[in-house]
Amino acid sequence: MRTQFWILLLISPLVLSGCGYNTLQSTDEQIKASWAEVLNQYKRRADLVPNLVNVVKGFATQEKQVLTEVTQARSRVGGIQATPELINDTEAFSKFQNAQGELSSALSRLMVVVENYPELKSDAHFRDLQAQLEGTENRITVARNRYIKAVQDYNVTVRSFPNNLTAMVLGYHTKPSFTVENEHEISSAPVVDFNRAEPAMK
Repeated sequence: MRTQFWILLLISPLVLSGCGYNTLQSTDEQIKASWAEVLNQYKRRADLVPNLVNVVKGFATQEKQVLTEVTQARSRVGGIQATPELINDTEAFSKFQNAQGELSSALSRLMVVVENYPELKSDAHFRDLQAQLEGTENRITVARNRYIKAVQDYNVTVRSFPNNLTAMVLGYHTKPSFTVENEHEISSAPVVDFNRAEPAMK
């Protein structure tokens, strides 16, 4: 009896490895790391919003609607508990994605408005915030793409035989990713370039 126990103990790692256990572990850890970076970059962007709104407000007080939209979108983002467990809940993940998308859209509309204020565009503080926002948007794009790839690798592992048997026994399930509708948004960071030449007056 003792001999059988030791034999089982010795072959278990081999069996689990052959059934995708190690791959499930490594791909799951990669998702966690990628998701943490996504959250980090989104938080960085959210932290920039109050300063950005205040600077724009100083030059464009009449643009209350756009400024309010940005502030409200930022508030909705902050109202979502972006915990590590969120990536296991399709509905919660979708709400998170929609909130971030609303903030992206609101910021894009704000940047269009800024084009009408040359004094604002030339303000040193605003230009610094603009550079930070542009860099953050680029990092968000990279982080999201890494997350998408990590989820893709993990989901393929969970669905593939015989890995799917191990996944079922151990309680591993597929995880949500950013939707196809947002692929263009994912692959192209919002343009935040204020160095374009002004159109010639006719």
